[in-house]
Amino acid sequence: MKLQGRRTSSNVEDRRGKGGKTIIGGGIGGIIIILIVTLLGGNPSELLNGTTSTTTESSAPYQATAEEQELANMVSVVLASTEDVWTAQFKKQGLTYKNPTLVLYNDSVNSACGTASSAVGPFYCPGDQKLYIDLSFYDELQQKFKAPGDFAMAYVIAHEVGHHVQTLLGTMDKIQSTRQNMSETQYNKVQVKLELQADYLAGVWAHDAQGTNLLEEGDLEEALTAASAVGDDTLQKQGQGYVVPDSFTHGTSEQRKRWFYKGFESGTIAGGDTFNASSL
Repeated sequence: MKLQGRRTSSNVEDRRGKGGKTIIGGGIGGIIIILIVTLLGGNPSELLNGTTSTTTESSAPYQATAEEQELANMVSVVLASTEDVWTAQFKKQGLTYKNPTLVLYNDSVNSACGTASSAVGPFYCPGDQKLYIDLSFYDELQQKFKAPGDFAMAYVIAHEVGHHVQTLLGTMDKIQSTRQNMSETQYNKVQVKLELQADYLAGVWAHDAQGTNLLEEGDLEEALTAASAVGDDTLQKQGQGYVVPDSFTHGTSEQRKRWFYKGFESGTIAGGDTFNASSL
């Protein structure tokens, strides 16, 4: 990405070094399930209910490396770009966009959705309209998920901002209100539609960001690689060796790539109605 000289967002809350280390009950298996289900858009509060946690405060001041500070700056530039894009998109609809806050943390963090460890991965909490990211996830994208590049991380941020857009448009509330009338399998299918729409909205942002010359050659491919890397089928194959389609909550790798690219080509909110699409 072309980051030099671009504005950074004033809506970044830096909590690095201020949280404690949270141990979530349930063992490694529980943490893996949390990671798979909530990665890039899950609601950790739904998974943390019924678990136990122990938090210890860190007394030593947090010392960020130069590399991490550079990454924090990149994240802030991306957030600022999403603010510009969605302010303009909402204005086209006769609406007003409210900027979310992005919280940087390490180890664990408290949110309106509960306390989560960095094992949860990046997430958005509709309760406080904040995005939560441990910057170490950038290394995970490159090493564990084989999705290198700064625009891969930009896709992650844009996806979480997509959930904020859904919150402002009332989509999140509508989905939550229907949950009690559905079986787990039925709700999982609705959740997939919600997540694929967030991927589409991330693509809409990328379309408009390209118009501001933020993107460089290869950036689009980085985002598509990241979207593919976090598909339910890919994660389940890696985690347990087989897939269970009824348990999908985010969509397959192919679906995630396709809906992101569809948003990138369209550049409009209107084309992302995953809930009424004839096929996903």
